[in-house]
Amino acid sequence: MTADTRHLVWIAPTSWDGVPGTDRPVAMEMTRYARVLWVDPPVSAVTPARVRGDIGGGIVPSLSAAGEGITRLSTVALPGLTRPGIRATTAPLLRAQVSWALRRLRIRPDAVVAGYLEDVLGHWDGAVNALYSTDDHVAGAGLMGLSADRIKVQERRAVANADVIAVVSPRLADHWSALGAHPVLIPNGCYPAYGDVQPAPADLAGLTRPVVGLIGQLTERIDLDILTAVADAGFSLLIVGPHNPGWEPERFAALAARRNVRYVGRVPAEAVPPYLAAIDVGLTPYRDSPFNQASFPMKTLEYFSAGVPAVCTDLPGSRWLWDDLARTDDAGELMALASSPADAVAAVRALVGEPGGPAAPGPGAAAPGAALRRSERCRAFAARHTWAKRADALAAAIGFAAVPEDRNGSAALIQGR
Repeated sequence: MTADTRHLVWIAPTSWDGVPGTDRPVAMEMTRYARVLWVDPPVSAVTPARVRGDIGGGIVPSLSAAGEGITRLSTVALPGLTRPGIRATTAPLLRAQVSWALRRLRIRPDAVVAGYLEDVLGHWDGAVNALYSTDDHVAGAGLMGLSADRIKVQERRAVANADVIAVVSPRLADHWSALGAHPVLIPNGCYPAYGDVQPAPADLAGLTRPVVGLIGQLTERIDLDILTAVADAGFSLLIVGPHNPGWEPERFAALAARRNVRYVGRVPAEAVPPYLAAIDVGLTPYRDSPFNQASFPMKTLEYFSAGVPAVCTDLPGSRWLWDDLARTDDAGELMALASSPADAVAAVRALVGEPGGPAAPGPGAAAPGAALRRSERCRAFAARHTWAKRADALAAAIGFAAVPEDRNGSAALIQGR
């Protein structure tokens, strides 16, 4: 089967130019199975470009090339698209614009994947309808300023209209199973192991080893108590990523100002690998909240892909990774689960030693013996969980391909392991 023989419509929750998240890397890998029409979420036709930022849009829908095998549809909606009354027009307008694009491209979709809960499934003759669920929107309704009751209505409609519901975490699988669905578990993935690592960025000068790192978005999902405890214990702490100004502004500013803490803010995706190479252990310090319990720790896999062990809050997604790692390796040498700030500090010590002591060198250093082998084991585990393998699992779920026959657990993902 070639990419030219099938067509996939991916109705995405984020713009192609926005934060890549989960949908974009999977959609990119799906080009091995089909040509992809990526549909940006609708933007008000009167929203100024300076306000839209990275979000697509304009006064009329438009088509453009987004990458090899991917065409991008930028969609528009009426002003006030989220307000009651006007909101009822958004999904029909979105469907009409997708239909326009399909006619313009002279194609019929073999499958339609929706990354969110608007009424876009069940309207495409002959296509497989798939919901790709990455978050518990009911649990996160307050965080996102949405109505939990409306989301529950949308979920029931999705169960009725979707032929396939793919979820990224065990807790989401439980959530959709309780609604009568039979979800397929396809966790988040990562890119393959990084190649030659560049020298450590100059703005890290002065940090002593071992260096504990957090790379990702800094929002209310993060447990600031864990970060504070790591710094209190004397470890060098590197923090990379955009800070939501509404999240703990005073406490975070005080933490970032410490001598053993280095906060570098947002960096481009292509500039992240040198920072990953500079750390000795990665942190995934999520708060134990209903929303986080349904998430899957993508950043943990990114640490492994860079050859770095990880300390994670003990949530269902992290526990799933731990159990999978334990199938083929000594999980305790590469990963630790923590239930409190004190646990996190103890786990860091167990993995990389005392602050100011002889750290296990990071993958960018001349790592001797055991440290080099641990780095290679981290990368080997990440290689079992690449975005390509996640796309293989999704392709099988929607009938584009048979379940891959390999030793890396892809078949287990399809079976809802």
